[in-house]
Amino acid sequence: MPFDCSAVARPLGHAGGGSQGGLPTVSKNAIHSQSEKSSSVRILLADTDRRAYAPRLAMGFAALGCEVSIVCTDHHPVENIRAPYHSFSYSALRPLASLLRAIESTAPDLIIPCDDRVVQHLHQLCWEFRTHGGQQQGVASLIERSLGPPSSYPIVSARYPLLQLAKAEGIRVPSTCLLQTPEDLSQWQTKQPLPWVLKADGTWGGSGVRVVEAPQDAEAMFHILKSPCGLKRALKRALVNRDSFYLRDWWQACSRAVIAQAFIPGRPANCAVACWEGEVLAQMGVEVLATSEPTGPANVVRRVDNAEMVRAAERIASKLHLSGFFGLDFMIETGSGQTYLVEMNPRCTPLCHIQLGAGPDMIAALHARLAGRPFAAMPATAARSEHEVIAYFPQAWNSNSESLKLSLQDFPLGEPELAQALLRPFPQGTLLYRIVDYLSRIPAATVVDEFGGEGGIRTPSAR
Repeated sequence: MPFDCSAVARPLGHAGGGSQGGLPTVSKNAIHSQSEKSSSVRILLADTDRRAYAPRLAMGFAALGCEVSIVCTDHHPVENIRAPYHSFSYSALRPLASLLRAIESTAPDLIIPCDDRVVQHLHQLCWEFRTHGGQQQGVASLIERSLGPPSSYPIVSARYPLLQLAKAEGIRVPSTCLLQTPEDLSQWQTKQPLPWVLKADGTWGGSGVRVVEAPQDAEAMFHILKSPCGLKRALKRALVNRDSFYLRDWWQACSRAVIAQAFIPGRPANCAVACWEGEVLAQMGVEVLATSEPTGPANVVRRVDNAEMVRAAERIASKLHLSGFFGLDFMIETGSGQTYLVEMNPRCTPLCHIQLGAGPDMIAALHARLAGRPFAAMPATAARSEHEVIAYFPQAWNSNSESLKLSLQDFPLGEPELAQALLRPFPQGTLLYRIVDYLSRIPAATVVDEFGGEGGIRTPSAR
């Protein structure tokens, strides 16, 4: 489909990568004094994964008059938006220094992580500053203001503690076991009939999820999921996918926590939440109609009103005193219709920028709270109030399903260059990527990613 590629307004500015001499320092007063100079809300987005979340959120917050900045990797799709923004480089070699430089330069009112790596980096940065004290206490306070208290970090970033907390709060969860050794797996086998779902922490987009249907496969899957990132995979990701963060994962050689869950036959569902200091400001729940792969992210969803999903979001936000965006994944069991919480995404998700007529507007709700203004839902519009099915862009764009024709197509209106960048994301156009992609389609020469499975190539997912 052709696009009108007219000139795109230049960003407000671009700053370089992180300090090369260790973590730069930010005075406690710098964050507050700079914010007081502007009446507009300052938003800092952070992303290492080149997905659509950051540019869509940047567009939404900029439309409300916010001053938007982003710290991200090179060749990021946000480079193609018309909305003004400040940009900073996110270094894979010095990620904490990159984040701190962006914080120092922008003095944001809110930091929004757009992928799980950024969440880990922010948690680590806060822990470093709270542990060592000094002038960086202001940065730690800003991270806590943006995400929630440090006591919540070990819970939201690991599957097992989160599900244990949810169970204690009366939220229905599948039978779950933390697997530390093969003996744990053997004991689980005596208690729980097949099939099972094995999941590794520190993974996203379905890449660390395996459905086990035969006992002889379970131990091999467990070892694959638990093992640290290997050199082969790190090099492939760095050279082909242009994601150098995997080299850092390989160097650190940290094994992953793995859980086993009872398999819940049914329909996947999820909700996105905007909250502030434990209070849910707005949320939206959907059932998944189509996915890119069995355990992968959704392509087409349908909005639903599910009381159990709403209650789970409110209880988790309140218990952990969370702020910002987060998402919860569920399974709605076939037959009983019971809703099971299966995991949490402690960052923004594909739903966060979407507004359906008189429905929830998560960006506007969060902006209103930051600006100290009352928030009211927008009036229904004929163009959107009739659509309860959402086709995510660009995941569902090439689909020919009937649901796509009848859905709200999540197209970035007014952003033709962004649309092009998302339809063919970097590095798909590079020569090495095309060669590996071609070889991966030949059965006799399949490129194997030790953790992502066969095929070797994974484009940015949207879960």
